[in-house]
Amino acid sequence: MKALMKFAKGLGNVELREVQEPVCGADQVKLEVAWCGVCGTDLHVYHDTFRNYPPVILGHEISAVTVEVGKNVRGLTIGGKYCVLGASTVTCGRCVYCRQGQFMFCPSRRGMGHGVDGGFTRYILARPDQLFPIPENVSLEEGALCEPFAASVHAVCELTPLRAGDVALISGPGPMGLLALKLLVSQGIKTIVAGTDADLSRLELAKQMGAHSAVNVSQQDLAEHVKKETEGFGVDVAVECAGAAASVKSCLSSIRPLGHYTQVGHFGRDVTIPLDFLGFKQIRMSGSVGYTVETWIRMLKILKEGKVRLGDVITHKFSLEEWQNGFAACENKSALKVILRP
Repeated sequence: MKALMKFAKGLGNVELREVQEPVCGADQVKLEVAWCGVCGTDLHVYHDTFRNYPPVILGHEISAVTVEVGKNVRGLTIGGKYCVLGASTVTCGRCVYCRQGQFMFCPSRRGMGHGVDGGFTRYILARPDQLFPIPENVSLEEGALCEPFAASVHAVCELTPLRAGDVALISGPGPMGLLALKLLVSQGIKTIVAGTDADLSRLELAKQMGAHSAVNVSQQDLAEHVKKETEGFGVDVAVECAGAAASVKSCLSSIRPLGHYTQVGHFGRDVTIPLDFLGFKQIRMSGSVGYTVETWIRMLKILKEGKVRLGDVITHKFSLEEWQNGFAACENKSALKVILRP
């Protein structure tokens, strides 16, 4: 079968290769991948700016259908539709973080797509505990977004304190930013979305998704807009999703005293940011990475309720053979979310 592999360290070194079809073990489930989303992490692995262990098959935003169930596995049947929690594929199970259910911080952790083989191929293997049934009202295409949506749920619903009447700012209208927007809008939070000239189509999408306003900071003064929308008070919460120093500065300057800042975007390098805002405004700050199993359970409940739909986040679909077009569309921001069909 074909697989999109990072075959060696260094810039690039990614190509389609023939690999052996995996054999299902007694305690495993074999799945046929329906769709797998292109994530910023895949791009970082391509550029070798995210830790990876080649040779490894990329891709971790997976929706799939069961085709074989190991003899020791109970409760799963052939033909079931699942999203896959690939981040917990390898953990030690013994460290303090594993025991707390915070597997993201296990020092031995390796996730699909960078540490172990991922979903940019036809068949994958997973443990039963990594599989979560896709709700009937969610398509397999949307199911590929369950993983990034879980990360948004963790950032917005579990780490960011929200109250009725709050005003929020999202900086960076990429996939994570707009998934966060959907969660805020579903809770009735007045939300301002900020982007740059490169984000014009994404800012328009943000308005269609329910943003109160969308600000192009290349052409508009975000600080003045925030003052106008908050009567000079400042936003109650800011969620930084761009992973850019200028974005962080805009967020910190827009937050009211005693407000909350959540960092979602990844920088990939050292940046300089004005931390005096934290002290003088006594801003509370949370970093957000990944999720827990509890987050996935919450995420699927949200989707099952039907108040949040994910389909309009997907703007491009490609075959696995067209992966270069998909990666390029993400890099140049001509796409919002790209999914590949192996």
